[in-house]
Amino acid sequence: MAGFDETGFRAEGKLAWVQCARPGKYTLLVVRPRRGKAAMEAMGALPSFSGVAVHDAWAPYDLYTGAAHQLCCAHVLREPQAVTGTAPDGQWRWATQAAEALTTMQKLVSEAITQGRDAVDPAALAGQVTLYRSAALIGASQTSGRPGTLARKHHALARRLLDRQDDYLRFTSNWEVPPGNNGTERDIRMAKLRQKVSGCLRTLTGARQFCAIRSYPSTAAKHGLHFFDALVMLTEGRPWMPAAA
Repeated sequence: MAGFDETGFRAEGKLAWVQCARPGKYTLLVVRPRRGKAAMEAMGALPSFSGVAVHDAWAPYDLYTGAAHQLCCAHVLREPQAVTGTAPDGQWRWATQAAEALTTMQKLVSEAITQGRDAVDPAALAGQVTLYRSAALIGASQTSGRPGTLARKHHALARRLLDRQDDYLRFTSNWEVPPGNNGTERDIRMAKLRQKVSGCLRTLTGARQFCAIRSYPSTAAKHGLHFFDALVMLTEGRPWMPAAA
């Protein structure tokens, strides 16, 4: 399993992109002047990856058919909130039902793991899947053919919930896969903080150096070594390296 994410980053007075790959206890951050498949190919993580890739629903990730996919539930839960906000008060909202079903399924998995069970209660899970799917079906029907950008976005969300159901719910059957991509978002957050503090990096070379340096202590921390200790060892000429798998 590995998480993947990307975020905008200012370098050389232009918009560049920081990409993050988070396989297990490792962090890889790189920066590229553009995003998309070419940047992913240059990063080198996804082309040969054959596990479960956890990410948002950005289309270029789907080009890598050698991997299974878990679409980030945390990302998609924000979208129904936007749909709900456009509905009149007191009106039933299909998006709210879909979001609540997703949240309940996450709780079912968490409870099963905590209680040491081998699987989620089949009846409880099936009931939530039915609520999820029926809500998405109603949403797709209600928004089909309606004019306007907003209606098209809502229709696309409903269709994605239906068409990518297996990828949204993979975490219910494979407990090694998290339902969201929060870990990768945490790894990439320092790039946004760096930009917030300094505004930008003056050169793309400096941005690449920042990402390389940041990848090192982040990986060390996941192996139980404090950031500061890892950097001290590095400056003393005895760099920490993870044990061979």
